[in-house]
Amino acid sequence: MSAPQYSAADYLAALQSLMPRGRVWPRDGDATLTKLLAGLTPVYARQNARSNQLLVDAFPASTLELLPEWEETLGLPDPCAGLSPSVAQRRAQVVARLIAVGGQSAPYYIAYALALGYVITIKNFLPARVGMLRAGDPLRGPAWAHAWQVNAPLNTVQRMQVGTGRAGDALAVWGNAVLECALREVMPAHTVLIFSYT
Repeated sequence: MSAPQYSAADYLAALQSLMPRGRVWPRDGDATLTKLLAGLTPVYARQNARSNQLLVDAFPASTLELLPEWEETLGLPDPCAGLSPSVAQRRAQVVARLIAVGGQSAPYYIAYALALGYVITIKNFLPARVGMLRAGDPLRGPAWAHAWQVNAPLNTVQRMQVGTGRAGDALAVWGNAVLECALREVMPAHTVLIFSYT
């Protein structure tokens, strides 16, 4: 259910219904008292609209006006977003930071990438061990125990949706630079991250 949106006319009717009865309190449209109240009611209508917008801005996935406050709270914007990220990209970074509770599992990194707008899969590697190898398997040394591979589309396209951007934002963004930068920021320091694009 959305918040009620009241117009200046609604507020005028409400104020007139609160006035006492009698000749001194006229309610016709050309009365001086009605004109006085009609001059006040646009302020109430604007305040109502701003309050409703605050409800929208309170959630990072739909924020517009409070986006700078969300970013400042989370230490954003960071260099991963590039020089001039769109509003949708900035929101995605805010949401990703908020839901990032930490972790070192593949599902954690997949969810983190999805919050940024990227669909990925992860492949973990194991060093070669006697008894586990089969003919044709690669011979990997012990360092491969700390390597993992992120598989993503060659060019992820993120399209702007109606109501999510501002004038001047790109209608679509291609590439995986944000994905690579963001995952490198949160990957465990002892690991080697490999990106594979198909």
